[in-house]
Amino acid sequence: MDSISKGRLKQIKSLQQKKFRDETGFFVIEGVKMVEETMAVIPHLVDCCLYTSDYSFQSKSELFEMFQVDRKSLEQCSSLKTPNKILAVVKQLPKQNVSSKFILALDGIQDPGNLGTILRLADWFGINQIVCSKETVDCYNPKVVQASMGAILRVSVNYCSLKNYLSETKLPIFGALLEGKNVFKETLTNEGILLMGNEGNGISDDLLKTIQHPLTIPRFGEAESLNVSVATGILLSEFWRSVK
Repeated sequence: MDSISKGRLKQIKSLQQKKFRDETGFFVIEGVKMVEETMAVIPHLVDCCLYTSDYSFQSKSELFEMFQVDRKSLEQCSSLKTPNKILAVVKQLPKQNVSSKFILALDGIQDPGNLGTILRLADWFGINQIVCSKETVDCYNPKVVQASMGAILRVSVNYCSLKNYLSETKLPIFGALLEGKNVFKETLTNEGILLMGNEGNGISDDLLKTIQHPLTIPRFGEAESLNVSVATGILLSEFWRSVK
């Protein structure tokens, strides 16, 4: 087996921080299922794999380095409380000019778990493009990657000025607002942009004017609010129920 240097381990550990992910262009994927999917889908972007002796490769590749390490070394590089048997260092996916009929736009989503879940929802509903404000959490944050359950490999995520993006698009813009129209009674289309806002503050004031079709999920109980990823799932379900 190949041995790995302490310096290399330190570099991999540093990828838990956005600063070093941005500098190097790499991020970490952990867990047997997600790493094996990564090796199958984008093996050319895998830099190296670290695995413990209790992991058996189904297949190996000459495209990247493989290091068998002890449990302590894997824990040193992992962001998980209980590391799995394997992790991979992966080059960030190239930016894609995806032409989509339906796009998710995210304004200032801060919680990594929410973004990861929204990525997973997009993947489930066949949405291949998410556009994020620059204030939205990094999609390569380890918690985002973990929560996405592999969706990060298939859904293109781009960061930009949402104000400019939404002002220039020709697609109809739907926005999730408390004072919007009842989504269960609206006629929806499979072409457009669905804008979701920050967990605490909602959609930014400067983006409200871009919304052509404000939508809300009516409340039937006493809950004060919905988690943004839950709300996204409900809204997407309504869009797809209406058009398919």
